Amino acid sequence: MKTYDVGIIGAGPAGMAAAIEATQNGLSAVVLDENPAPGGQIYRSIETVADQRADILGPEYIAGRSLAADFRACSADYISSATVWNIDAGRQIHYSLAGKGSAQVTANSLVIATGAIERPTPMPGWTLPGVTTAGALQVLLKAQGAINNDVVLVGSGPLLYLVADQMLKAGTAPKAIVETVPSGQLLKAARHLPKALKAFSYLRKGLSMKRRLNKGGIPFYSDASKISIEGTNTVEAVCFLSKGKQYRIETTSIGLHQGVIPNQQITRLLRCEHHWHQSQQCFVPTLDDRFETSVEGIFIAGDGAGIGGAVSAALRGRLVAMRIAEKSGKDTRAEQRFIQAHLAKDSAIRPFLETLYAPSAENKLPANDVMVCRCEEITAGQIRHAVDLGAPGPNQVKSYLRCGMGPCQGRMCGTVAATIIAEHRQKDIDDIDYYRIRPPLKPLALSELASIESEPTRHTPL
Repeated sequence: MKTYDVGIIGAGPAGMAAAIEATQNGLSAVVLDENPAPGGQIYRSIETVADQRADILGPEYIAGRSLAADFRACSADYISSATVWNIDAGRQIHYSLAGKGSAQVTANSLVIATGAIERPTPMPGWTLPGVTTAGALQVLLKAQGAINNDVVLVGSGPLLYLVADQMLKAGTAPKAIVETVPSGQLLKAARHLPKALKAFSYLRKGLSMKRRLNKGGIPFYSDASKISIEGTNTVEAVCFLSKGKQYRIETTSIGLHQGVIPNQQITRLLRCEHHWHQSQQCFVPTLDDRFETSVEGIFIAGDGAGIGGAVSAALRGRLVAMRIAEKSGKDTRAEQRFIQAHLAKDSAIRPFLETLYAPSAENKLPANDVMVCRCEEITAGQIRHAVDLGAPGPNQVKSYLRCGMGPCQGRMCGTVAATIIAEHRQKDIDDIDYYRIRPPLKPLALSELASIESEPTRHTPL
């Protein structure tokens, strides 16, 4: 079995940047990623997207081309279509090769660069066919360049408006935008505005998007609450209150979004310490100033360390690689100071955005009849009842109800379930914690276990 200096999970901006920096510092590196090509969610299809579609997606997306090219040119071994399903205490990485068998590699240091997932948005009707996330709609734009023109976007956060803007440019503008940001939230966020001005380019971009959307004539409903999705076999309409007035919009497609949260499945599997990030309203790994977790040799790069965006993700990837190189005797202190200054400037926008676009109360604490665990069809009321019966936390609720035991392994319900339990028990959510994650991280065929290879298959560049 081959052993590398650095094993990197994920080929998004953080993973690619970490691989480039690691190999430039003389370290051997392997990058494993589920997708058939590098880019992650942010730069999905970056190497093959047509110029016209790239123009729709914007200059920030196009910036990923040079990063992907540099990644292809570096000496890291790149294993695409590789689903990591287990990592043991010896940093042995077990991965599935596109469902055709499993293999293993070992790394002296491990960089988790699996990024973020969209925050689950439980509400009445959210499991109906025709309901998806704003991020999934963006994936369609990147991969196919087309989206249904009957989409209603519901929620809040920068990605919601970015997707709306991209849809408008593509000629399939959303039917409406239903925003859940409460009246007065901007005033609360204003205290962070002086710091946010250090990253003024993000503010300018947001204002430009809002102007284009307003000019495009897209109906906009603010301060929305009591949202429910109607339909029998598929989506038929979305109903909500906006500034005290009831609305019903007929539609066949809804894109939900309430921000993004770190993908914590691997760090939980490795028993890394986590804590509740009050501003981002999610669990994040507990890291030292070198992005190393509580488990020695395990580092987090990118949004998995806390949400920061694509630019910050790449900067964090470089920093982590520099710090690993420093452990092997390289002097990277001057470069680290430069990257840290750039990172601090890029991150200055976060407190403003996190306050302005905090997830709605209805999203964090859904009503009793709302389904929370989609895999096992468990409602918020059933979770609260399990607590009443004596379940103190998510793992006990899991044993009572199978909540979190489906194919997604708690990704879609873990944060919401923990929040419900903490609120119902009137406890600090750090005391409640999260599901205990076990392998396999994703569904695995038994036939794959029977055909484990000892050496990775090197990806052939396009």
